[in-house]
Amino acid sequence: MMQELNEIRPYRTINRRKTRQIFVGNVAIGADAPISVQSMTNTPTTDVQATIKQVEQCVEVGAELMRISVPDKDSSDALKKIIPHCSVPIIADIHFHYRRAIEAAEAGAKCLRINPGNIGSDEKIREVIKAAKDYGCAIRIGVNAGSLEQDLLEKYRTPTPEALVESAQRHMKILEDNDFFNFKISVKASDVFLAAASYRALSEVCDYPLHIGITESGSLSAGTVKSAIGLGALLWSGVGDTMRVSLSADPREEIKTAYQILKTLGLRHRGVNLISCPSCARQAFDVIKTVEAVEKRVEHIKTPLTISILGCVVNGLGEAAHTQIGITGGGAGRHNVYLDGKPNHKVTSEELVDHIVALIEKNVENDKNN
Repeated sequence: MMQELNEIRPYRTINRRKTRQIFVGNVAIGADAPISVQSMTNTPTTDVQATIKQVEQCVEVGAELMRISVPDKDSSDALKKIIPHCSVPIIADIHFHYRRAIEAAEAGAKCLRINPGNIGSDEKIREVIKAAKDYGCAIRIGVNAGSLEQDLLEKYRTPTPEALVESAQRHMKILEDNDFFNFKISVKASDVFLAAASYRALSEVCDYPLHIGITESGSLSAGTVKSAIGLGALLWSGVGDTMRVSLSADPREEIKTAYQILKTLGLRHRGVNLISCPSCARQAFDVIKTVEAVEKRVEHIKTPLTISILGCVVNGLGEAAHTQIGITGGGAGRHNVYLDGKPNHKVTSEELVDHIVALIEKNVENDKNN
């Protein structure tokens, strides 16, 4: 039934920009590959165990790539101990010191994120390219509005989409001239308008995969809103092959937010998509507490599933008709349960949370067996 509903909703279709495909380790990026989700550790890289633990915590909630900062020699030495214990490809984040990039490649990083504006001379970049070739690394050209080359700042007087794109093209040419094509590009800014305009302009002049992000977007709440607007607009227009939501928060929240953006746009389907009302005086059960409890207990689930939890019949029946599991508040403490859009049975307020979780788990188990 859910598939039939989607087939009659052509307005949901997003036509992704056609890009060439690269690989970061075993993760395909670009072309028809799913938009990959990544985050970045915020532990000291030299704290090997803490960094490994944080990488795997992010993997548990859906990270497909993880970035680790390599600011000094001790960090690149630590990377050698970290990477063998990570279950996803590691991207080394490099600024200022090109030798850190070479050391990271030697340590087993599968991608080198370099900011052309602060990595150094063309010769140093060429040495990084050689290391990437030698050790099978991809490269991300990471242009950032906050660290543009001085001559571009003098030319444009301020970071502009044209300045960010020119910086990206300049360094694309260096990689291409050195016969290196396994790279992706980002043109990040903390300003949503600047970032979106820069990415759109870049997508019109090259077919390399784009890593999208709104850099330094802020706290969990403010940064989520900012990223949803900026990244959502880009993804809606078909731009973006891999993404990171940058939040001043636990990296796991970045992963969760990224998937929520992708699920909302129908670009990825991972985990439970929960539709719920804000509640009002008509609610027949405590919607907010119910939703909080259910969401916490099913956050580990990876199987795509859409459920609705609404406190009364005003919109509850309509939403339940379009979800795999639907709860609509009823009278006398007994609430209506819909399965695959059809009324099925009732459940009491006391049993509600456990019952919803049990239905979700049963649905997931059936999906595995089919």
